[in-house]
Amino acid sequence: LLFFLSVFHRKTGEPPLINGWIPYLGKALIFRKDAFKFLLDQQKKLGDIFTVHIAGRYITFIMDPFQYIYVIRNSKQLEFHEFADKMASKTFDYPALSRGEFPDLKENLHRIYQFLQGKPLDIISDHMMKNLQDIFEWKCSQATDWETEKMYKFCCSVMFEASFVTLYGRVPAADGHKVISEIRDKFIKFDASFPYLAANIPIELLGATKKVRKELIHHFLLQNMTKWLGGSKVVQARQDIFEKYELLGDYDKAAHHFAFLWASVGNTIPATFWAMYYLLRHPEALATVRDEIDHLLQSTGQKREPTSDIHLTREQLDNLVYLESALNESLRMCSSSMNIRISQEDFVLKLEGNQEVGLRKGDWIALYPQILHMDPEVYEDPKEYKFDRYIENGKKKTTFYKGGRKLKYFLMPFGSGISMCPGRFLAMNEMKMFLFLLLARFDVELAENKAVRLDNSRMGLGILLPDVDIAFRYKLRS
Repeated sequence: LLFFLSVFHRKTGEPPLINGWIPYLGKALIFRKDAFKFLLDQQKKLGDIFTVHIAGRYITFIMDPFQYIYVIRNSKQLEFHEFADKMASKTFDYPALSRGEFPDLKENLHRIYQFLQGKPLDIISDHMMKNLQDIFEWKCSQATDWETEKMYKFCCSVMFEASFVTLYGRVPAADGHKVISEIRDKFIKFDASFPYLAANIPIELLGATKKVRKELIHHFLLQNMTKWLGGSKVVQARQDIFEKYELLGDYDKAAHHFAFLWASVGNTIPATFWAMYYLLRHPEALATVRDEIDHLLQSTGQKREPTSDIHLTREQLDNLVYLESALNESLRMCSSSMNIRISQEDFVLKLEGNQEVGLRKGDWIALYPQILHMDPEVYEDPKEYKFDRYIENGKKKTTFYKGGRKLKYFLMPFGSGISMCPGRFLAMNEMKMFLFLLLARFDVELAENKAVRLDNSRMGLGILLPDVDIAFRYKLRS
């Protein structure tokens, strides 16, 4: 009865509604179980545009990638920042930026992302490269023979510490590695609850998560951060902005810093794991990428010994086409973001082919790029890892087609339009540098013969985690 009543009240021009029979939840449970399969099934039944009732929200999905541009360009009627602000403030425990007592705070923070582009990006990338080398050198001192570790744990350890030191500075204590490891362990515990917090589940129902979050935030109180040496300009600029707002408490400022840390590593760590995992699973890919790395070192007269500093310019990183293609291919296979916009008014969204979609104020509209990433019309054998998929005639391939038509959007691991990750260039550089140093200085191989699959619990939230960890071993290259 509820289903038929809701269908009956649909307005002219509104998409078909999949309502579900469970009050409030709608299709939330089946969507959470496997959003990819659910959306494909609905597309086959209803076409490229439909609305799904999920946990009290009505979300209209646009499945045709040729229509993405019409959603992305309507940023006035289809807003993102207010939604993101509300979710982040609740997840990381700081007051929403949109509140009246913090005028222009959102805009001021957004301007700071200039420190992650252009020349400032080169500077912070250089610092990241140095910090990665320091950590790998520390690893090398312990790897006189084959060392065996769990791969995800290894990626997490290296990337978390290198990112932390690059952004916030070095802990001057003699046991600096230990201090950052303790912060990392708390971060992992909090991160395990992130999908539930993003789903608006009260933190009080999530065991020790509230206590762990509070402890993490306290690490970023001003009296602690002033002890760290060599922090980045982007973090310093954020501190300077926060100091201008008297109504922003010390705890609130610290919570903002913690949120920035999560944004910096929450997706980069699992993305680094998948890039490494797929390379080790595919010997041809591993050999080709390593040859490219060795050739660059030889052509620039640099040595790969642990005691030799390696410097890479942005141009050199960009010219590692096989490394970038392999990284993009792993991102294609492991990313599962949902690009969300909120309708700010009742209006008609005009699409290609004289199509129109009636939207009500407060309705959500969503793009789900994983469908595009796994579309066999766009990517032949999409479930197979092809490390050179983004290379054509020895150069970067940026032209992909669906139904004989060229696609504007074909790879979207970092979102789109106004919601595109502002740190995407740094994230790509970080992952490239990690893989560069790993393959330049170590022999690496899997120590277990088991398949690692995607854990779907984070569908819609970014990079999916592995369902299990896997052992690998490494030693210094001869």
